Amino acid sequence: MHTKSKVSLRQRRIFSEPLKRKIVHHIEQGKASVSQACREYQVSCPTIYNWLNQYSRHLHSGQTVVVQLKSEAYMTKDLQKRIQELEAVLGRKQLEIDLLNMVIEVGNAELGVDLKKNFSTPPSTSSGKSNGKKVTK
Repeated sequence: MHTKSKVSLRQRRIFSEPLKRKIVHHIEQGKASVSQACREYQVSCPTIYNWLNQYSRHLHSGQTVVVQLKSEAYMTKDLQKRIQELEAVLGRKQLEIDLLNMVIEVGNAELGVDLKKNFSTPPSTSSGKSNGKKVTK
């Protein structure tokens, strides 16, 4: 007796470039996962990953993606925002310091006195007419 065994050979299929790009685009947009695309188009996962490496704008092999809990991501974002705020405050304070230093320099030139060293210098009495009245503080 001769039994016929059924051997099914899978046909070799070639996917067009537009179809590959469409599949990659769906994966990028989150409309399908790699495993869903594998099942739907009956291709292996490594094939899909090869297409991703070839045609994806964002997903490439060798990239490391950091996965965080929502609270960690929120804290990181919050801390980055806080850093930006503090850098802005620091910048404003530096401008204020620069302005005050310029005022001191102009004051030094106008009064002929080193204002940084002579904080206890008595106020000038030649600022105008006094009308005979004594000013007390």
